[in-house]
Amino acid sequence: MIRHPKRFWTLAAGVSALAGYVDAIGFLKLGGLFVSFMSGNSTRLGVGIARDPAVAVAAAGLVAAFVGGVVGGTLVTTAARTRRKPAALACVAVLLAIAAGVDGRWPESATTALLAAAMGAANTTFQRGGEVSVGVTYMTGTLVKLGQRLAAAIRGGSRWAWLPYLALWGGLVAGAGIGATLYPRIGTAGIAAAAGAAALLTVYAALLGPVDPYAADG
Repeated sequence: MIRHPKRFWTLAAGVSALAGYVDAIGFLKLGGLFVSFMSGNSTRLGVGIARDPAVAVAAAGLVAAFVGGVVGGTLVTTAARTRRKPAALACVAVLLAIAAGVDGRWPESATTALLAAAMGAANTTFQRGGEVSVGVTYMTGTLVKLGQRLAAAIRGGSRWAWLPYLALWGGLVAGAGIGATLYPRIGTAGIAAAAGAAALLTVYAALLGPVDPYAADG
C-alpha cells in the first residue's frame, strides 16, 4: 500500500470501510457466510462438502460471484486506462445499487451474489502491473505487513510506515461495525446507502486525478 502515492491512502481506507460494511450485511443475511471474505467461504465450502451440501453450494456460489466481479472489474479498469480507480468504484456502485433494487423482490441468493460481485470488483481498484496491489476486502496480508512495518520501526526504520496498514484494517472493522448496526434497523436502505457511499468514493477517486496507464504503480 505504501508504494501507492499518499493521495490514495485515504481512498484505500474508505474502500476498505465500505467492504467491511457490505460484508457485515452479507454476514447477517447469510448467517455465517461472507460476501467479501473468500478465505472464510472457501473453508466453509470444504467443510460443507464433508458435512452440509447446502452450505457448500451457497459458499461455492458466493466464490463464483466474487470471481465474476473481479473479472468484470478488471475488464472495465483495463479499458479505463488512466481512470482505473473511479471506473472500478463505479462498477461497485452499480452492482450495489442493483442489489438494493432486487433485495426482497428476488431470492436472497441473488442479492448476496450481487454483493459478492461488488466486493470482487472493489478489489480491482488498486492495481500494479496488472495485479491487485491492495486487497481491500481481505486483511491477513495487511496485518502481516503491519507487523513487518512495526518490526522495521523497532529496528530503526521508518517510524510511521505501519500507519497506512492500520488505517486499512481499521477501516474494514469500523465499516463492519456500522453495517452490523444499521442493517438490522433499516434493511434494504442499508444496501442503498452502500451504493451511495460507493458513488461518493467514485467521485473522490476521480478528483484525485488520473494514473499513468504505463506506470508500475497505479
